[in-house]
Amino acid sequence: MPKTALERRDQAVRNLARRLDEGGVPYAIAGAMAMEAHGHRRPTTDVDVLLTQAGMVEFKRRCLGHGYAERFAGSHRLRDTELEVSIAISITGEFPGDGRHKAVAFPDPAQVAVRASAGAVAMLPLASLIELKLAAGMTAPARSMDLADVVALVRAGKLGRDYGAAFNPWVKTKFDELWLTAQAAA
Repeated sequence: MPKTALERRDQAVRNLARRLDEGGVPYAIAGAMAMEAHGHRRPTTDVDVLLTQAGMVEFKRRCLGHGYAERFAGSHRLRDTELEVSIAISITGEFPGDGRHKAVAFPDPAQVAVRASAGAVAMLPLASLIELKLAAGMTAPARSMDLADVVALVRAGKLGRDYGAAFNPWVKTKFDELWLTAQAAA
């Protein structure tokens, strides 16, 4: 059994990805683990995963009681019972941050997930990750870390100002502002 919290988290991601792949459930790892895949390490001990509603239902049907438990009945928060790692599920079509309707929603993982190589864990692509973090940070004051994450991702990826050109216009202005912040912080 992995010893440190980060080793347990990393193993939990591999186990989760394997179970989802075996079940044919499209997914994308999001949050801090996706940030790491895109060049910025912000160690956290939980796992964020994007699923469709149907994917979540199928995953729960196959896995609850078999290494996974809900935090409470009907929850989008699960726990890997072997490794004691929290798993937060975001659902396609729901809204980041405060959960209220906005111009940016969680995408379908089948449409956006990327893999570094065959058999690798499916990750949220950088553009989607940044757009979601912008939307979350813009609408939920308690999620200001999401805006700091955007600055860190711009710096880590050495992203040009035009990187946000295809973003939803609702978040593009904030991206431009944070891009400038990233240049000043460099």
